[in-house]
Amino acid sequence: MTLFKSARSVALLACSLLGPFGVMSSSAQAQTPYPTKPVRIVVGFSAGGTTDVLARIFAKDMTEDLGQSFVVENKPGASSNIAAELVVRAAPDGYTLLMMAVTNAINQTLYSNLKFDVIKDFSPIGLAAKVPNMLVINPKVPVNTVQELIAYAKKNPGALNLASSGAGTSIHMTGELFKLQTKLDIPHIPYKGSTPALTDLMGGQVQMMFDNMPTAWPLVQAGKLRVLAITSPKRSPAAPDVPTMQESGFPGFDVSSWFALAAPAGTPKEIIAKLNVSMNKVLAKPDVQKRLDDLGATNGAGTVEQFSQFLKSQTESWAVVVKGAGAKAE
Repeated sequence: MTLFKSARSVALLACSLLGPFGVMSSSAQAQTPYPTKPVRIVVGFSAGGTTDVLARIFAKDMTEDLGQSFVVENKPGASSNIAAELVVRAAPDGYTLLMMAVTNAINQTLYSNLKFDVIKDFSPIGLAAKVPNMLVINPKVPVNTVQELIAYAKKNPGALNLASSGAGTSIHMTGELFKLQTKLDIPHIPYKGSTPALTDLMGGQVQMMFDNMPTAWPLVQAGKLRVLAITSPKRSPAAPDVPTMQESGFPGFDVSSWFALAAPAGTPKEIIAKLNVSMNKVLAKPDVQKRLDDLGATNGAGTVEQFSQFLKSQTESWAVVVKGAGAKAE
């Protein structure tokens, strides 16, 4: 099965900077005295994870571009809901931003008690990047392929636990999808971010995990984890020897994580446009593109309107997955 039919939306995001708010005239930008003080980028996960890594890339280069400090503030917990609610409640003046992730689109359906709406209560700024996930295991688990993992799990009930960076994250839901397709009963162990989850995975407290390639791959290269497959439809140029889930017996298994910037709803359009232009400047820099390539990430450059449509599409698509898995979180 193919999870998402939004590939066209992603392609549009990467191929054009023209459209509503994509480019503002110099006079329009000059009328906006922004920023005049530090801007904080709130991250809903612990330091060291992919969301945090990308937030720091943008914070550094947007500081240089706009002449004011962009500071990353980590507020982990509740699958990014704590961070999201903090931003929703902030003044809509462009000085508090959320490093949004696919998790925020998932949470719209996963949580029945959200105090905000991911579509109505945020002003989308722009897509930063998309990255595939990897299925990684503790090296002591005696398997080398996905099919061997399935056979091992069936032969040894209770031997495996599935870690994630938090309930409702794309990492969690990718694992739930895997369990649905394999009919395996593997307990899910949620953590507050990828870093503590990966620490326990390396230590053997948990045995397997789907995680973003930027954080999982270096640990594989260091021999601390073993990778069995990647969730993108094609092999990654950064890890050409790693088979896809589709090659491993799961046709249509295509799940990627994405990351973006958003502001509280009601933020002036000229500020949103200015931030979008700055994001695209950052993404156009050769050194940033190299960082993305090294991370196995796809450049997300595009307009405000393109990301707005993408966010709506992703929220709808993940709703289907969450309901299909019968997943709920409070």
